[in-house]
Amino acid sequence: MTRSNVIRTALTTLVTGMLLPVCACGVSGGAADVPEARKSGKVAGEITFRTLQLKPKFTSYVQGVIDAFEEKYPEVKVRWEDVPGDGYNEKLVADAQAGALPDVVNLSTDSFQLLGDRGLLADVARLDPEVAREYVPGSWEQFKLPGKGDGVYAYPWYVTPEILTYNRELFEKSGLDPAKPPTTVEQFFDYADRIAAASGGRYSAFMADPKGRLPGDWQKMGVPILNEQQDRFVFDTPKAVEWVERMKDLYAKGAMPKESLLKSDDINQLYGGGKLVFGPGSPGFVKDIKQNAPQVYAGTRVAGAVTGTLGHIGIYAQSLGVKKDTKHLDAAAEFAKWVTNGPNQVEFSKNATIYPSNARGLADPRFADRGDGKDAETVARAVGAEQLKSAALDANTPVQWTNQVGDAVVREMQKAIQGDQDPQTAVRKAQEEANQLLAKSARK
Repeated sequence: MTRSNVIRTALTTLVTGMLLPVCACGVSGGAADVPEARKSGKVAGEITFRTLQLKPKFTSYVQGVIDAFEEKYPEVKVRWEDVPGDGYNEKLVADAQAGALPDVVNLSTDSFQLLGDRGLLADVARLDPEVAREYVPGSWEQFKLPGKGDGVYAYPWYVTPEILTYNRELFEKSGLDPAKPPTTVEQFFDYADRIAAASGGRYSAFMADPKGRLPGDWQKMGVPILNEQQDRFVFDTPKAVEWVERMKDLYAKGAMPKESLLKSDDINQLYGGGKLVFGPGSPGFVKDIKQNAPQVYAGTRVAGAVTGTLGHIGIYAQSLGVKKDTKHLDAAAEFAKWVTNGPNQVEFSKNATIYPSNARGLADPRFADRGDGKDAETVARAVGAEQLKSAALDANTPVQWTNQVGDAVVREMQKAIQGDQDPQTAVRKAQEEANQLLAKSARK
């Protein structure tokens, strides 16, 4: 089973470690405090471009993009700075407080929210009214802000889709048809039940990992996460309780490694060792298995992600934000568009397991090529690209579902799955704690 949180993590860990959440309330100033730059009509000046731990692996690629831009616009000088992943959000806060944000900055979903909510990013939809058509709709929409109308506050960069990976041999041993992978959460649980019954403890269906599974599984089951005003969690529903009941039953039957409920095991190692039927939902995982477990890779199959009632996956993009008060707006905006254009994103995808958020880039023939249909990495690339074309925000983890909210929900789920409290109580208590955290955050 694959989950939206897995993809979010895959993006933030493509070239770095997990970004640490920070409280942004110390960032001084809001939208009214930061003067908004205006275009001059001249693409010129020195701008700073910050990326997130792309050196040294991607130095040649990024420098090539910069060199080509400077050749096209000889009056522009791009100063590239690359910073470590550890403490990245904290550095953004410090730079914002000091008025030292770079002109063009690489942002994850979390760091985009951090700066965007405080009015520190330029509205690129206003700067370039026609540019929206250049990007996959789901990725463009992702960089809107609640209460900001149609404004878009970053150019989408690269994305990673959610897919389904599974071990064909173990599928067949469990009496399942590899040509018919699950498409709903409920069906996925039915398959896991059959796997547990057939395995005799020799292998498991999937990792318990409630933090990685939620709220994605609930969204796919049609469970509402927030109310219409987006200010309260409302997931305490019979469907959510049903999810906990199924997880509890499957856990007791051995469908998941017991230890995976309370700690993060190395899923790549378990899958690569033939001990797990369903692998992670990231195309990058397929590449890892190809390199590290070729025998298991040979029997790995790829399909579209479980989407359930939604019918589509979520979309999580890295982005390039433009500092709202940059001194060289024309140069900064043109450079951000240049980095995220179709050809440059396609070239990046040849160096890393990522996909373009740019519609022209995603339409490149390499993303539709399935080869002979037998190589999992090639198929994964095509399946992922196809799913990205219809990806939408309603499958994303809401920004209100913070790490703290996730931890609070997971604690209650773990108790229920282990049998220490009943599922209905677990969901009710989880919602109560989540809403307390949400209210506390709103008061800051």
